[in-house]
Amino acid sequence: MYYEVYGAGKPLLLIHGNGGSIENFKNQIPYFAKNYKVIAVDSRAQGKSIDTSDSLTYEMMADDFNALLNQLHVDSCYVIGWSDGGINGLLLAMRHPEKVRKLAITGANLWPDTTAVDPSLFQWIVSTNDSLAKVPQIPAVKAQKKLLNLMVFNPNISTAALKLVTCPTLVIGGDNDVILPKHTLAIAEAIPQAYLWILPNSGHSTLIRYKDMFNQVVEDFFKMPYRKINGMAKLD
Repeated sequence: MYYEVYGAGKPLLLIHGNGGSIENFKNQIPYFAKNYKVIAVDSRAQGKSIDTSDSLTYEMMADDFNALLNQLHVDSCYVIGWSDGGINGLLLAMRHPEKVRKLAITGANLWPDTTAVDPSLFQWIVSTNDSLAKVPQIPAVKAQKKLLNLMVFNPNISTAALKLVTCPTLVIGGDNDVILPKHTLAIAEAIPQAYLWILPNSGHSTLIRYKDMFNQVVEDFFKMPYRKINGMAKLD
């Protein structure tokens, strides 16, 4: 795995989306490196990280991040995950709960169908994946198809399973995100300690369109104790 480390302080792991790289966090790394030890990673089979296997799952990648944290002697960290990185963040918190202090995810989904993903985009992903199956399977095609397969057939997480996410979680999405806002809401409702933040006039790239606000709100979330609001306090 290829990774870069910036700054000093409490560890913060950044996990990018499908087909992305560390470069996707160019608006976050300088900001958070002022107060955190930022660990920016190219996920398996993406960016500068290699992968020679034929298959790829989010569970494999979540375990990769756990192994990297062990290698770096990081007992626990904050996590920001975008898109597929949000899925990986959820699975890291589920499979290795001791590793995640707080989790901020944007544009994540639990399953691959049109109840979670914008129908036109999902059909395009399926169609592109089918088309790639019909051309010569040169290494570049195989690599692309492996990433598309990931989105066509994965993830497969139930809302009930999200009770395993025991850390405070900030669930984020755009009101015009390719991940349907009702699905983002379902994720937030299923996590025991979760806040929901839907950004107006935004698609999937919340941390680019609203980079300054995103960074500030996420940092405030990391710094402040999680607060459960009950009863008449909801009127405040």
